[in-house]
Amino acid sequence: MPTALPIGPYRFYFYSYDCGEPRHMHGDREKMSAKFWLDPDIALAENHGYSRQELRRIERIARENVERLRNEWDNFCGGNTRVA
Repeated sequence: MPTALPIGPYRFYFYSYDCGEPRHMHGDREKMSAKFWLDPDIALAENHGYSRQELRRIERIARENVERLRNEWDNFCGGNTRVA
């Protein structure tokens, strides 16, 4: 599972078998996880344990780093990207 961005207590990553799905990232801290679509804009797909306040913080981090997250996905998945 490639880690695209470790930042503070969070780790943004995706699974290698995710390449057939639209571009997205999982953001984990401890036992909590959220999934964010990267296209056409950052959007929450799933939340497992985060409060609304923390989700906003994670979304802000994803927005600030969206180009890096998209590039990490594209570099690994070879541009094999579906739109959500």
